[in-house]
Amino acid sequence: MKLITKLEQKFGRYGIHNLTIYIIICYAVGYVLQLLQPNMLAYLALDPGRILSGQVWRIFTWILIPPSGLDIFTIIMLYFYYSIGSTLERNWGTFRYTLYILSGLFFTIIGAFALYFLVGNMYSVLNLGMAFSTYYISTSILLAFAATYPDMQVLFWFIFPLKIKWLGILYGAQILYNMVVYLRQGAWFMTIPIIASLLNFVIFFFSTRNVARYRPKEVKRRRDFQKAVNPGRVYSGGITKHKCAVCGQTEQDNPNLEFRFCSRCNGNYEYCQNHLFTHTHIE
Repeated sequence: MKLITKLEQKFGRYGIHNLTIYIIICYAVGYVLQLLQPNMLAYLALDPGRILSGQVWRIFTWILIPPSGLDIFTIIMLYFYYSIGSTLERNWGTFRYTLYILSGLFFTIIGAFALYFLVGNMYSVLNLGMAFSTYYISTSILLAFAATYPDMQVLFWFIFPLKIKWLGILYGAQILYNMVVYLRQGAWFMTIPIIASLLNFVIFFFSTRNVARYRPKEVKRRRDFQKAVNPGRVYSGGITKHKCAVCGQTEQDNPNLEFRFCSRCNGNYEYCQNHLFTHTHIE
């Protein structure tokens, strides 16, 4: 996470705001193509052999291939992913969330090329390009949310109250089961898209413990600690003590936001976590 912090300090301004919306727009375009020109999706698939032959657009257009068929449950799931993705972006910060998603896409592309060099022309024969979709990228968003907010409760199928950590465990178990089935059937190559697409989750959450600082209990603990050791810095009775000099948000607008003063700005300018490393310094 020290590396990510350094990257955020240097490139934080390049974070893509509302990235989840753009992902859903890509899905929408894919579903339109699936309805109007279903054969066209084959020309968008991530096929390294054809990319090396000059069809370079495939490096980007595979993102348009929808993860599943379009029905009412898909629409509900897309709304769910929009909700949890937006929440992650607000609490992680735009840059870290962008890095998480883009790294998943990057590892997927690397996985496709690695598989192509392993199986050669069989890649196109088996139509493995269609196996590399954004399905597991979306799954990585759910797993990230479950790891960050394990005790948050959702209504599974709008009926059963369920802590999000159990939903994450359920998805994780299903992924492992699918991989075991592929291996037992001798289709080991089908595990490569899964591993590649979820490598961002493995790197972000199994190589660090910093995710704990974003959990609601930890946020509340830090807020209570600050209130105890420095009561003048927290708001009371509707009076705000922190305000971002860029977006104007205060602790009343979003209690989960963290605020810091910038040592490089000439004056006492305070910024929220989303703009601390991305604002223009005031000389």
